[in-house]
Amino acid sequence: MGWCSPTPCLLTSCAGCCGRYLAKLSSVGSISEEETCEKLKGLIQRQVQMCKRNLEVMDSVRRGAQLAIEECQYQFRNRRWNCSTLDTLPVFGKVVTQGTREAAFVYAISSAGVAFAVTRACSSGELDKCGCDRTVQGGSPQGFQWSGCSDNIAYGVAFSQSFVDVRERSKGASSNRALMNLHNNEAGRKAILNNMRVECKCHGVSGSCEFKTCWKAMPPFRKVGNVLKEKFDGATEVEQSEIGSTKVLVPKNSQFKPHTDEDLVYLDSSPDFCDHDLKNGVLGTSGRQCNKTSKAIDGCELMCCGRGFHTDEVEVVERCSCKFHWCCSVKCKPCHRVVEIHTCR
Repeated sequence: MGWCSPTPCLLTSCAGCCGRYLAKLSSVGSISEEETCEKLKGLIQRQVQMCKRNLEVMDSVRRGAQLAIEECQYQFRNRRWNCSTLDTLPVFGKVVTQGTREAAFVYAISSAGVAFAVTRACSSGELDKCGCDRTVQGGSPQGFQWSGCSDNIAYGVAFSQSFVDVRERSKGASSNRALMNLHNNEAGRKAILNNMRVECKCHGVSGSCEFKTCWKAMPPFRKVGNVLKEKFDGATEVEQSEIGSTKVLVPKNSQFKPHTDEDLVYLDSSPDFCDHDLKNGVLGTSGRQCNKTSKAIDGCELMCCGRGFHTDEVEVVERCSCKFHWCCSVKCKPCHRVVEIHTCR
């Protein structure tokens, strides 16, 4: 993953918020002074102003960017494009400057990452401007009592909308790409909102559950990533149309059903990501590990784009014959075995 000095870089993975630059914030140190906001590359002036007014929140934005990068790389670990980052700006290369479905995912997961991290900071008491969601209280129709600290997702989503979307809105939000980015930013936040869950704790004598107190909690971020990856697989290719004087995105193929607010949309077809093209941020698949027996995209035939693959035998050391010893340790023996590693030519 690309790394840079703490002062000048921002997070380009939060693509929606700084256009192409927000992911760099993942490698920035603590943002505690207004001068730091001025030095963050890629921010428009309104974002710099928001940064200065919300210094205590910016560390959460940074954590949200890192979350987004890590989740993107997990979700695409077995695909030709594996969400690799570069040392340049934008850190994903031109992959996110084009209107592809990969860019759609990056914008969505980044917007979700900011909302998630800011909400988590509210609930943990890190921020003076927000806390738990106090609107969730009283009794419920299911018979339990709302109590505890419900995640203040409304604050996290509102901050993400204000900070992440401002770049697109500053352009008038009328271009195809601005409409695409805004839609996918919101789809990312919807992946959290639509998967909020109720967590409960039982109260009573000797562990009985005479009554329960419950609170609303965000889903794990892995769940958010899984949802958005499914949306990526079923993303809709769109084009701009006008309804009255309003410009909107509609499916390019009129036979497809209209997309919803939760779906990802894209404008341009993706490259095949087979060959090294650093100018466009494509690292290619040469040297990538592949699965010899798989027929899916992680299989050697598809991953290597028909170029073939190398097979090497390597020795790995694993723990085996583990036994529990009273009290309280587990002791294992080291076991050596030889495995085949397949890498694309």
